[in-house]
Amino acid sequence: MYWPMFNPMYYLFALPALLLGLYAQYKVQAAYSKYQRIPNRRGIPGYEVARKLLAVNGLYHVGVKETPGQLSDHYDPRSKTLYLSAGVSRSPSVASLGIVAHEVGHAVQDQVGYMPLRLRSGLVPAVQIGSWLGPIIFLLGMVLPIPKLSLFGLLLFSATLIFALVTLPVELDASRRAIMMLEQSGLVTLEEKKGAEEVLSAAALTYVAAVAQALSTILYYIFLLGGFRRRD
Repeated sequence: MYWPMFNPMYYLFALPALLLGLYAQYKVQAAYSKYQRIPNRRGIPGYEVARKLLAVNGLYHVGVKETPGQLSDHYDPRSKTLYLSAGVSRSPSVASLGIVAHEVGHAVQDQVGYMPLRLRSGLVPAVQIGSWLGPIIFLLGMVLPIPKLSLFGLLLFSATLIFALVTLPVELDASRRAIMMLEQSGLVTLEEKKGAEEVLSAAALTYVAAVAQALSTILYYIFLLGGFRRRD
């Protein structure tokens, strides 16, 4: 009874968010595969796009490096470095335009002190602890049983939902900046802009799914705690 993963109610709470997450991943892969095969008009690989957009924004101090994996592209505000996967860095594709511009958008956020980005960075330690320790403490409280201990675990895990909620506007704003930069720099045609927007819109859905997954887990934990109180 007290093992959350073996409770049939767990799947009632988790399944919709899980399906949304799978759909989001499918959309990302489909959009990326489609526009990775379409070369951009100028034939500029992702690395050069990054350098051009960073220069346009006066971000000469931001480094650009390759990182292993597919779609592992990210901006690290601590080292002021843009990390691009090989498939994006070396490819002169429409997909690379959108992905690189999005990551440059994060670098611009960092430069202007965009508050949600700062808040997200500050939440990282709490999320790293809460995401793995919270469920352990919650389960321990269920097994002992000590409802207050489970409540503490729930509060720890709630940091993941806060992080997901803060991440959503950060990513949407980076995509907005990305499209604006590509237009203003003349790096995209109208059709290429639509392709880049499709790639970024698919990526945004993954962050919506992350909110749904965190929320569904928290609601399930609350449901279990409610059962504790009814027994008491």
